[in-house]
Parts: sequence; structure tokens; C-alpha cells
Amino acid sequence: MKTRNHDLQYLQMKPYFLFVLMLFLSLSAHAQIDSRNNSVAIPAIEAETDSIDSSPLTPSKPIENNPFKLNTPKVAPNLEMPKKQFSMFPEEEFGNPGELYTQQLDDHLNSIKSQLELGTKGSKTDQYFGVVETESDYAIVQYRDFGEEDGDLIRVSLNGEIVEYRITLRNHFKGLKLKLQKGKNTIEFLAINEGYLLPNTAHFRVRDDMGAVIASNQWNLSKGVKAYITVVKK
Repeated sequence: MKTRNHDLQYLQMKPYFLFVLMLFLSLSAHAQIDSRNNSVAIPAIEAETDSIDSSPLTPSKPIENNPFKLNTPKVAPNLEMPKKQFSMFPEEEFGNPGELYTQQLDDHLNSIKSQLELGTKGSKTDQYFGVVETESDYAIVQYRDFGEEDGDLIRVSLNGEIVEYRITLRNHFKGLKLKLQKGKNTIEFLAINEGYLLPNTAHFRVRDDMGAVIASNQWNLSKGVKAYITVVKK
């Protein structure tokens, strides 16, 4: 009797056991499928060309419809600097803009002088007016512009030392008194400029301490040229 009851209970529990077993097997199979399909490898595809557009940017076009009449800038197709033209002749360079203006003014003045036939006619070499003798302790040197007063300038030296740095020649005589040393005394006249009526023109004379003229002459000098005379004190 007891065995029969036990068999009856076994038969009643068998369907539940089979259900649990089938559920377990189903879950195991589903888990295996998920584990195999968890990740999918996607192969890389190499692009034929670079996707970045590296073409240079072009300037935008000016606005064609301009109702307000605004001045729109023109697009320069080429921004290269102009090339310097080749020249076989050296170019003049001026560090100061005033130098260019001064040269233009000088060129214009020289052109006027040329048209008026006032070109340089003075001596290009130093002029020597010889030797004179005196017993005076002093020599009175006088000078004047024998032509038009045109701003001629001279410098006077005695024995290499400047005694008058800058003298403007007038149409009347001006002068100075020079102390003479024993023996030779050299009196020099340097043409600082040529005025506006070329060249530097002057009439000079030398007097002794009694007022007597012991030397007299004229010069026509270019700029930078000297005239000189030797006075010998006995």
C-alpha cells in the first residue's frame, strides 16, 4: 500500500520535473546564442580620397547689385609685388627727402644760368699774383665785387691761419689790417661760392701802412679755388 502511494506521488511530480528541466535547457541555449552574437566586427573601409577639401579659398566676388552706390573693392587676381626693372645705371638714393628737393632746385637754377649764358667761367686752379715787398709793419687788404652784387663769399687767411671766415663782397671796398711778420707773408682769398651770377668775381688791393697801393688785381674764381699773393717784409 505504501509502495503504491509512493509511485503515485512520483507520477504526479514527474510533469513538474520535466517542465523545470525543459525551462533550464531553454535558458541555457538562449544564453549561449547571446554570448556568441554579443559583438559583431565591422571591417574598416579605406576611403579612396581624403574627405577634407584642401582647395585654396578664392576671394569673394564684389556685390553686383549695389542700390546704395557704394564703392566696392576690386578683387586683385594676383597679389605679387611688382618686380624691379633692371637698369645698367645706378639709381640715386636720397636719405632725406629734402635732398631731392634741393637737387631739383639746384638743377633748375643751373638751367636758368645756362639760358642766360651765366655758366661757370672762373678759374679751376689757384691763381697766384706774385710777390711784393714792403717795409711796413702792417698791410691793409681791401676787396670788392667788381661785377653785380650777387652774394659772392670769400675767406681770408694769413700764413695759413683764417683771419676772416666769411665775407660778403659788395660793390664798394671793404678791408682789414694785417700785421706782417719778418720775411714772407702769404695772403689767401678762398672763393666759398660763386653767387647767383657765376663765377666769384673780385677786385683786391694791398696798401702799406702809409696808404700807398703796393698790389692790385682781379680774380674770376670757381667755388673752392684760391687766389693768393706774397708780401715780403724787409
